[in-house]
Amino acid sequence: MKMCVRFKFVLLSLSVLVVAAGCSSSSSSPSAPSTPTVSFATQIQAQILNPACTACHTDDGRTPSSNLNLKSGVAISNLVNVASVGKAGAVRVIPGNPSGSYLIQKLEGAADIVGLRMPRNGPPYLTTDQVALIRQWIQNGAPNN
Repeated sequence: MKMCVRFKFVLLSLSVLVVAAGCSSSSSSPSAPSTPTVSFATQIQAQILNPACTACHTDDGRTPSSNLNLKSGVAISNLVNVASVGKAGAVRVIPGNPSGSYLIQKLEGAADIVGLRMPRNGPPYLTTDQVALIRQWIQNGAPNN
């Protein structure tokens, strides 16, 4: 009988330790929500810029509109931290700042843009989801991925 009580006490103590260890703040703390990864090459370039923008923004047989070449391989270097030629003081893409990026302002048709909303042949313009994807890419730091 004494052995049975001692066994129950040891078992109870171990159970308390296991539960306490599972609730410990050092073992697993809630993590911050993850930032969605956006691939420039496959999601922005291939799915948005190539079909919607490169008819005008290319150097294939012409000078790109607004001197902005958006072909694969050169688009990112013509967007990120590059001043707009159409609006003084505007920067095409400011990493981490989608609302301050002139590209987003042109795509959304902001009131103070110079010229037309892009793409020029719209409507239809880019979808809300497409613009949101570009916004997320810029928010993520506009990586060349």
